[in-house]
Amino acid sequence: MGQTLAEKLISWHAGRPVKAGDFVLARVDWMLMQDGTGPLTVRQFQALRKDALALPERTHVFLDHAAPSPRRELSNDHVFLREFCRATGAVLHEVGEGVCHQIMAERYISPGDLMVGADSHTCTGGGFCAFSTGMGSTDIAVAMALGKTWFLVPESIRVILRGKMMPGVTAKDIILSLIGSLGADGANYRALEFGGEGVASLGMESRLTVANMAVEAGAKCGLFPSDDATRAYLETLGRGASFRAITPDEEADFGQEVEIDLGALAPQVACPHAVDNVFPVDGKEVRGLEIQQVVIGTCTNGRVSDFRQAAEILRGRHRHPCTRLLVVPASRRVLRVLMSEGLLDIFLAAEATLVTPGCGPCVGVHAGALGDGERCLSTQNRNFKGRMGNPRGEIYLASPLTAAASAVAGKIVDPREYL
Repeated sequence: MGQTLAEKLISWHAGRPVKAGDFVLARVDWMLMQDGTGPLTVRQFQALRKDALALPERTHVFLDHAAPSPRRELSNDHVFLREFCRATGAVLHEVGEGVCHQIMAERYISPGDLMVGADSHTCTGGGFCAFSTGMGSTDIAVAMALGKTWFLVPESIRVILRGKMMPGVTAKDIILSLIGSLGADGANYRALEFGGEGVASLGMESRLTVANMAVEAGAKCGLFPSDDATRAYLETLGRGASFRAITPDEEADFGQEVEIDLGALAPQVACPHAVDNVFPVDGKEVRGLEIQQVVIGTCTNGRVSDFRQAAEILRGRHRHPCTRLLVVPASRRVLRVLMSEGLLDIFLAAEATLVTPGCGPCVGVHAGALGDGERCLSTQNRNFKGRMGNPRGEIYLASPLTAAASAVAGKIVDPREYL
């Protein structure tokens, strides 16, 4: 019997062949926590009374959610995490380096790896064909102590991508459309595995966007095969030697198959207060809605290609006078590229506000909280009530192209009209 990507990746780390439904103990390559989940994770680790981390150089701590810290309590959490890293040898990523998922993608995670994190969007690493998933703080503490953890091997849903996207349509529209179709619980504890000829048309940063939001359909992870695009991207990062080609077996058993015609996709918008409340941008549900804030960035769409797309529309234009525009690079490396390519000049000329590399407004801790009754169109991954700091605000999700066009118009518009 052939194996899915999920079965294959877990088998390599469990030391034996596995199939969906098996309970296994698997070796872990990378572990991460951030300043929101980190304090509890560390306290759970300390409660285990282990003398040392199993893999200190592969245990990473990120100060990215409250960066810089907006209040004393969060600053004290940062102090606590810094002290833990000094005491144990865990790798600390300071305020301003960027979002945990982006840093892991740039510097560490490779095809075939297994990564767990105390953050639900750890599934971003699936873009590299790494089994990468979020877990609870206690589970991560155990992984930190033992260098391994348990899994129920997930069944996989095969998502077949056909054709090629038309201008104005992006990877964000693929995953929003899929979540809208499957529902927020349509892939609960299953792996989304992307295949078909349409995969070849997606660059690595597009794949990371899609994988990042797999959890919004309830999925354990979102996996792409590793191919020439993966190799090329790793080479641009100076990590070409870590490439390995990985594909599912032809005879693999998928519990469900879903097909997406990329050429038929339109730009999508997820409406409050659920990620699966999705409509086409030209639908009556969203078109023309006035918005007071636009956010371009975060761990979903804060990469260089995302900002290049936004710059296509913002070049020579200004934000609407009644709409704030926030730009949030996913990492310091991304910010440097924005500077070197002149993209930052385009955003500043459009009267955008630059936010420190990190999570920014997405989690509602600081930088961009909404006022009562305000609407925000964001490229982030969640639009739950109160997500951006105010349960009386509304969050709409869309691609960088849709966000940029809407910032200019002051209302939700079809980006294809601005290209």
